[in-house]
Amino acid sequence: MKKLNCRDEKVKTFSLRGKEANAGLIRMAPERSEKNNVRAVSRYYTLLRDPARRKIIEILGSQSKIGFKELRQELKLGVGTVYYHLDMLSDFLTQDKHRKYMLNDRGRLLHRLLRDGSLPPTLEIGEAFSHRLGRWLFLSPVFAKTVRPLRLLPVSVLILALGAVGAALASVDPMLFFYFPFSGYGFETIATLFLSNWIGLFLVSNFLIYMLYRRAGGNLQLFTCIGIAAFPLALFPYVYMFVSYDVARYLLLAIQIWSLLLISSALCFGKGLRLDKGIVVSLTILYLNVMLLVILGRLI
Repeated sequence: MKKLNCRDEKVKTFSLRGKEANAGLIRMAPERSEKNNVRAVSRYYTLLRDPARRKIIEILGSQSKIGFKELRQELKLGVGTVYYHLDMLSDFLTQDKHRKYMLNDRGRLLHRLLRDGSLPPTLEIGEAFSHRLGRWLFLSPVFAKTVRPLRLLPVSVLILALGAVGAALASVDPMLFFYFPFSGYGFETIATLFLSNWIGLFLVSNFLIYMLYRRAGGNLQLFTCIGIAAFPLALFPYVYMFVSYDVARYLLLAIQIWSLLLISSALCFGKGLRLDKGIVVSLTILYLNVMLLVILGRLI
């Protein structure tokens, strides 16, 4: 009996140690989870350089949940800009059944870190040269100023007008991303065609964004951004008049790629899309452009 008791004691001791180990694992689980969340937060650290995004986190942290209209009033930003920041913070946010925004677990952790001062109030993070180059390649600093679209709307209209005049002077048929030399149309027709292309781009992109992502509003900001994105293709006819045809062909290819990036960026700022979504829409428009030219027999 004593041996049996001894064995029982050993079993009890072993089981107690097992329970202690399990308790330790249970205690460690939240710690590991929190560490994983902290790592996740650090991956998005650069997002917090923008004061609007920091303010969104602070508003949601203090008010628990808020509707889009109220959030926009708090931020005093355009519809597209607010959507853009919300999209960038999508890993930290969720929505209830009334479509009001609130912080998820990761967002609450981020708010706590901001509130406790674990993250510096101003994130002085040095930008790499490649990052600065990328921002200017996408004209992000310019598009960011379209928060008040009326300020840059005249610039946008001027770019479109210069493109229309340039295409007419160079006597090239504008077909959005493409130009065809030796046009048989008159000055007014070519100029009207250029303007029609970009107005059509505005309408089609607006439609696609609503159908794909249910984004509405911010039309003036979107139009302003698209006009600015037209700059490379508006400039091309003037260059075309002073270079050989072979040089112009290769130059147009580079301009087409740049314009595709600019249109994607314009959609991001104009409608508040993430860049990957903006690229999907701009590539769709490019595809439609090519298909239309094939149907018209301009591309074989």
